[in-house]
Amino acid sequence: MLTISAIVAGVAVVTVGVILVVGPERIWRLFGRPDLGPIEFETLERSTTPNDALACPPHLCKAESDFTQSHFAVDATALRAAMAKVIATEPRVSLVESDDATLTERYIQRSALLKFPDTIVVRYIKKPEGVSTLAIYSRSQLGHSDLGVNLARLERWLRKLALYADGPQSANIQGKLV
Repeated sequence: MLTISAIVAGVAVVTVGVILVVGPERIWRLFGRPDLGPIEFETLERSTTPNDALACPPHLCKAESDFTQSHFAVDATALRAAMAKVIATEPRVSLVESDDATLTERYIQRSALLKFPDTIVVRYIKKPEGVSTLAIYSRSQLGHSDLGVNLARLERWLRKLALYADGPQSANIQGKLV
């Protein structure tokens, strides 16, 4: 039993070593592009594995949302600028695509050590009277479970966004952790 455990541990150490030497980004490309591409929130179907998270205003997404938020007390342009400030506080995030016509942006954020890529799509939604809302979908390229990383990311981003967009008095975000 001890020998099998030692072999498994040795294989794990060698595997991590190879990943770190070769470069995690190069290794993960063997499993496909790190950018999982655009999505349509209205027709979005959630992953069948527990490695994604969704924040969506009521009546936009047919998929069940982990978080809902009613609105932000700023227009969509200001909300987008506030989100840019949020993104600037986050490590290892890169912009993949930005579409001004649809007010949609797509990012990749990588984990610290092994550089696992997650794709995050953000769509800003104009509402009447100078308010706005947004939808965010974060999903992992690799693995069956993300150990709650995507859900924690959305919660963190939405809390920061509330501070940048509405100020500390904001209470528009409701997490219904599912």
